[in-house]
Amino acid sequence: MEIGLFRKLNAIGMLAVSAVLAMAFYSQFTQNELPCPLCLLQRVATVAVLAGLTLNVVKGPKPDHYSLMIISAFFGGAVSLRQISLHVIPGTGTYGAPFLGMHYYTWAFIVFAFIILGTAIIAAYSTQYHKQKYIPFRQQGGLAKVAIVTAVVLVSMNVIVAFAECGPLQCPDNPTSYWLFD
Repeated sequence: MEIGLFRKLNAIGMLAVSAVLAMAFYSQFTQNELPCPLCLLQRVATVAVLAGLTLNVVKGPKPDHYSLMIISAFFGGAVSLRQISLHVIPGTGTYGAPFLGMHYYTWAFIVFAFIILGTAIIAAYSTQYHKQKYIPFRQQGGLAKVAIVTAVVLVSMNVIVAFAECGPLQCPDNPTSYWLFD
């Protein structure tokens, strides 16, 4: 496989993971569903996966970047399973509206499982680790630039919204309003 192909695959992965964050924002603002603390931890794991993908695009694919992605997705999957376990017992209720028949925390678990599987498969191609070098943003291709800018914007929005919701304090278990606007 061509070495540049792996950077492109990572850029596509960045866009896919960014789409997951964008869907979370869409739900948050259009359905007025504030993310719970476990939801925010899942977003942190998603951002960490994005960090690994970004490192692969900018610095070139490396095993430690893929390890960051797998460990982050494992953490996100564990948090998702914790949230699923809280709501699987009949009569305990759910958190948030379902999307395509499942709640976002269930989708998060599925996405994290696919990230682990996909990362493990792509990391196995050892030819991608040869002759890699840092590529500054100005020299990146169009796909990589779009992926990087999209990820930076979404991560920045996540930081701002999380602070607006929780402030410098611990987030409430079931948030009903933004801390910053109360």
